[in-house]
Amino acid sequence: MHVRRARAPAPPGDAARVVRAEGLRYVSDSEPGIRRIRRGRGFVYVAPDGRRVSSAHELARIRALAIPPAYRDVWICPIPEGHIQATGRDARGRKQYRYHPRWRAHRDATKFDRMLEFAHALPRIRRRVAADLRRPGLPREKVLAAVVHLLESTLVRVGNEEYVRANGSFGLTTLRDDHVDVTGATVSFEFRGKSGIVHRVRLEDPAVARIVRSCRDIPGQVLFQWVDADGERRRIDSEDVNEYLREAGGGPFTAKDYRTWFATLEALRCLQTAGTPSARQAKRRVNEIVARIAHRLGNTPTVCRNCYVHPRVIEAFLDGRLNSLAGLPPRRALHRLLRSPGRRAAVRERVRAASPVRALHDARRPATTRSAVAARPSA
Repeated sequence: MHVRRARAPAPPGDAARVVRAEGLRYVSDSEPGIRRIRRGRGFVYVAPDGRRVSSAHELARIRALAIPPAYRDVWICPIPEGHIQATGRDARGRKQYRYHPRWRAHRDATKFDRMLEFAHALPRIRRRVAADLRRPGLPREKVLAAVVHLLESTLVRVGNEEYVRANGSFGLTTLRDDHVDVTGATVSFEFRGKSGIVHRVRLEDPAVARIVRSCRDIPGQVLFQWVDADGERRRIDSEDVNEYLREAGGGPFTAKDYRTWFATLEALRCLQTAGTPSARQAKRRVNEIVARIAHRLGNTPTVCRNCYVHPRVIEAFLDGRLNSLAGLPPRRALHRLLRSPGRRAAVRERVRAASPVRALHDARRPATTRSAVAARPSA
């Protein structure tokens, strides 16, 4: 199929580097693409020039994207090298993406590659949070510090208003006053998060309890707010949190790094004590541990393993290398494991092999409940 491409949008800074490195093209679903049209019990696909797609190779590429039949407004990239391979709207009207596996692999490898840098930055971030929590009154920095403290202690997603508008799911920065209860030094949260998971989280912390109580006293539905010098109410959003982390940690860190760090460190801690089981027992043990971590994060085991647990931890357990690190504290063992030769190339190959063509898992799971008493992850 010959495709005449419209002028592609210029990729933003980091994306330009990724597409060059992976031999991809930066695309947008605002460009002409392949349309999916229902015919009987199946679909036909129409190219941008109006002709029906008939190439067996092209049809195989499209089917490999596994776009759910219920998706509407489906756009499919007309070239196999596009960094986005398809988009569509799910039953709730949310736009879902299917990314090229090399795009996902590069991004995930970069995320994992940043893990040790984040580990080194954690003490700096914690010192900054502790100092800001002691500030008088209720300035912006104090509210942000409380959110970051909760981010680490509860591992709840940071959230954004787009998810609130699209499907009524909440994260830390989008919590409403009625999602929290403060009794003495105890803060209890109950809210519906991403993918319909109901979170019930309890935290014992006098300082955070005082801040949350003060935030709740500010008029308005949104919980985490502050009042500026002009008396105007200001809210905290996810970009404020990420900016705080970048400034406090001195690196390109985001709220998601906490979840990746916890999942990887917890997986290593559990697998360190698993001994030397048979190959079959080892795989079963990995699945059990990943499922437990996934429940803690509010993810599916597949997403947890592919996106949050560093692939080298599981590899080292399955091939027996983790035994040599059994006597070390988890953080030191992880540092040694991730500093071994060939780390980045191996990670990229492992992530690329694990990543399906579809980048975002379907959010059609029934609502479940995640309950936890918050505790700071080991570090």
